[in-house]
Amino acid sequence: MPFTEKKKIIIIGPAYPYRGGPSTFVSYIYNALKDYFDVKIFNYKLLYPSFLFPGKTQYDQSKEKKFAVPSERLVNSMNPFNWIKVAGRLRKEKADLVIFDWWHPFFAPCHFSISLLAGSGYKGKVLFITENYISHEQNFVDSILTKLGLSKADNFLALSATVEKELKVNFPDKKVYRSELPAFDLFSENKFPPAESRKIFGFNEKDKVLLFFGYVRKYKGLDILLEAMPAILKSVPDAKLLIAGEFYDDVNNYYKIIKKHNLSDKVILHNEFISNEEVAKFFTASDLVVLPYRSATQSAVLNVAYSFNKAAVVTNVGGLSEFVKDMETGIIVEPNSPAEISSAVVKYFSVENRINFPANIKLFTEKNQFSNLKEVFTKIIEAKTI
Repeated sequence: MPFTEKKKIIIIGPAYPYRGGPSTFVSYIYNALKDYFDVKIFNYKLLYPSFLFPGKTQYDQSKEKKFAVPSERLVNSMNPFNWIKVAGRLRKEKADLVIFDWWHPFFAPCHFSISLLAGSGYKGKVLFITENYISHEQNFVDSILTKLGLSKADNFLALSATVEKELKVNFPDKKVYRSELPAFDLFSENKFPPAESRKIFGFNEKDKVLLFFGYVRKYKGLDILLEAMPAILKSVPDAKLLIAGEFYDDVNNYYKIIKKHNLSDKVILHNEFISNEEVAKFFTASDLVVLPYRSATQSAVLNVAYSFNKAAVVTNVGGLSEFVKDMETGIIVEPNSPAEISSAVVKYFSVENRINFPANIKLFTEKNQFSNLKEVFTKIIEAKTI
């Protein structure tokens, strides 16, 4: 059989040592494609300037480097002279496909400039993977920046039907492919036994543990879940709420709700970024994951929950509910309503012994479109537009 040279793919996106969903996703892309393509990651040497980043650090300080993949730290999101340099490097690479990982309009000037300056050699070869179309906390400026940042894309890869629809409306002349976020199963490789995890947090076997996981901002709706707790406790008196994630909002606003409803003995709050090696204990200690979001496209938290076979209560916003089969892998409710959240939580605990949520989740995740990523990229590279 004659030797066939691998097609070259360059990904422009965050990777280790950066933390968070986009960098985790880029590492999964790399690992899914590296055996079939010559894949390089052009990582950021400056992602967000520190004064714009609301958390304590942008870097992954975990002891377990689960998502460390090879990359070159080349891109400065703020420096136009750097964009010229990166575009020049792209021209020298002569890749078969260059991928921009898009999740926030802040990167519009950078992505627009690099994709423009890459030149005619990349005509038809620029793909934007759109985790979100416009950011969760969007405004008029975000809309303008998004259209600018995505304007030089030849193709898109959307990660939800909601984003796919938005792209087709705003870029009707562009080809839009589909995939999904993977089940982030690397977190579940070294599972804590549930009894051990529950003991760490002081839970007993009778407690019904709800988990809110991930960084906290208003659009995530943690306040709605806290307001739902009194009604939940009336029907499920053993309910406990475990909150795990760094607060990008004022944490005192949430403590006020806890105090108002006398929930201090029902809520455990960890205001910190959860390291890779610590993630498992939060999920194995919990019975149900709750995502009371006011807005969303999809959520990596749901994909982590599924990797632990945990059902989720999610709100019917954006593309989030696309990835839940109601009353099979979780429960879907309307947003912005403590009553809806409390009703769903109570319903879950009333049917959990009759509906095999873990088995349903296993079947559901086996059909995840991310497993077909190699075929998707082969199709994109071989398409006539490329």
